[in-house]
Amino acid sequence: MHLDEICSPEDIKGMSQAELEELSAEIRQRIIQTVAKNGGHLASNLGAVELTIALHRAFDFSRDKLIFDVGHQSYTHKLLTGRQRRFDTLRQFDGMAGFPRREESSYDVFDTGHASTSISAAAGFARARDLKRETHYVVSVVGDGALTGGMCYEALNDAGSNKLRMIVVLNDNGMSISRNVGSVSGYLTRMRAGKGWFDIKKAISDFLKRVPLMGGFLYRFFHRFKNSIRNIFVQDRLFDSLDFHYLGPVDGSDIAGLERLFRKAKQLDEPVLIHVVTRKGSGYTQAEDHPSRLHGTPPFNVETGEPLKSGAASMSETAGDELIRLARADQRVVAVTAAMTAGTGLKRFARELPDRLFDVGIAEEHAVTMAAGLAAGGMRPFVAIYDTFLQRGYDQLLHDVCLQTLPVCFLLDRAGLSEDGVTHHGIYGLSYLSQLPGMTVLCASSRAELRAMMRYAMQAGGPVAIRYAKADVSGKADDLAIAPYRPRWACCRKGNDAAILACGAILYETQKAADILEKQGMQCAVYNAACLSPLDADVLRGMQQPLITVEEGVLNGGLASLVGLFCIRNGLPAPVLALGLEGICGTQGSHEKQLAAYGLDAASIAGRIMAWREKQ
Repeated sequence: MHLDEICSPEDIKGMSQAELEELSAEIRQRIIQTVAKNGGHLASNLGAVELTIALHRAFDFSRDKLIFDVGHQSYTHKLLTGRQRRFDTLRQFDGMAGFPRREESSYDVFDTGHASTSISAAAGFARARDLKRETHYVVSVVGDGALTGGMCYEALNDAGSNKLRMIVVLNDNGMSISRNVGSVSGYLTRMRAGKGWFDIKKAISDFLKRVPLMGGFLYRFFHRFKNSIRNIFVQDRLFDSLDFHYLGPVDGSDIAGLERLFRKAKQLDEPVLIHVVTRKGSGYTQAEDHPSRLHGTPPFNVETGEPLKSGAASMSETAGDELIRLARADQRVVAVTAAMTAGTGLKRFARELPDRLFDVGIAEEHAVTMAAGLAAGGMRPFVAIYDTFLQRGYDQLLHDVCLQTLPVCFLLDRAGLSEDGVTHHGIYGLSYLSQLPGMTVLCASSRAELRAMMRYAMQAGGPVAIRYAKADVSGKADDLAIAPYRPRWACCRKGNDAAILACGAILYETQKAADILEKQGMQCAVYNAACLSPLDADVLRGMQQPLITVEEGVLNGGLASLVGLFCIRNGLPAPVLALGLEGICGTQGSHEKQLAAYGLDAASIAGRIMAWREKQ
């Protein structure tokens, strides 16, 4: 049976091992071809093919519950659960999501997208099952990278101490996005026992099978007691101490071995952790050799693994380059990131100034408070985290940074709508950051502006947050010698019919919209409202034209709300039109299509402004 013939996981349960190997190869090829065309998460999915097949053979997830941590490794799961005919639409606008989505399939029981959450969710499912006196199994698949996040241990402690009947599958490939860091990673490396245990087990099994007459008996005897033998090589203390029954490690490419271990776990009436050792990028040489670069990738050439096009200049790399310049000029400057050294543009910083970069793993809360400690200790920390992930450190932002007015600069990458969809949209940062006392909130619209804002942060006496998109869409040169930044709103073009205030990358769609409106006889001024906290009171008080705000973020608490409140407090006319995002933005796919869907591309902005004018 070929992949295109599979309608549900039941179709793979009667397959032979040879057929399963062929299916694994077919799945890998389908994933590579689709991600090469659409972009997506490649290396993590290639490493989890056999693991996912074994899970669906050992369990019945039409009733059992399967929760993927993050969910970026769920492509095989999607292909096996009746979605292979739509797989070509992966991560496309109105297509299949790149992460598990309950609205997409009954086999996706919990929406995921951020790390270290699945064990907590599984504990909830297990308790719900027990309260309803049901008997199904609950399985969480969590990567070793996610185990650098404290939420995992909160969940393990709770589930273990309360003897919840649930199964945690630890997909251990030695990496998250970048290579894993910290004591937990080192512990798993020791437990893995390299290839030693796998090689010894295989060698003994092969030898016993060849023993005349007694071979079959000896082979069965060995497998009955191999866990005791394994303990000579692999000794677990961590998971045992958390009251989890530890099984493994098992080779993640061995479907039969995985199935046996999963079926054994089903027989245990207690919390179980199964340690599966996989290889990120398995089966595709380029992904095996470059697992970080091909973790999440734009469309690429299958032969070389290189991106098909470079696209706009990277704001992330600009932030990293400027941080190196600042660090060389001032020994107090340090960088902090949460398992995102590559994604936030800090790879070169890590190579050139390794002693001054601190990668704390997937632990945003710890990153924020640790940076606060660095600042209180006399350093000038720059914390590079995606806008969507800093949400996890909100209490630490308030309690540990802002209330102490500490000079920590937050470099918030991926502000705005994300191609990855709802869990990765950086559209809430402005709203929650602007509420924090003493936090200066800036939105960089270009690489030159980002550099200037980072230099400004060095002189600030308190916390500064700088939000910016992934790519520089301004078309401007990266001016290293830009004038010192001042928290003032620059007038990008003049006009008497209306004044449009825009912040961040959406400024350039706004300028294009102003060009369209000019051809229709409407002259609009455009202001780069780059500083949101504090607002530019002088510009607002001097404004004579009707105000219009445009932002690539939620309206509640954003630019429109802040300007509107300022105007009410100061007896000024409030904005007549607020263009932005409302509710949950469930779209994914190309940035251009998402902007158009929410009325934030140039043509839509111009059309909405002209419609307002015609009503006057």
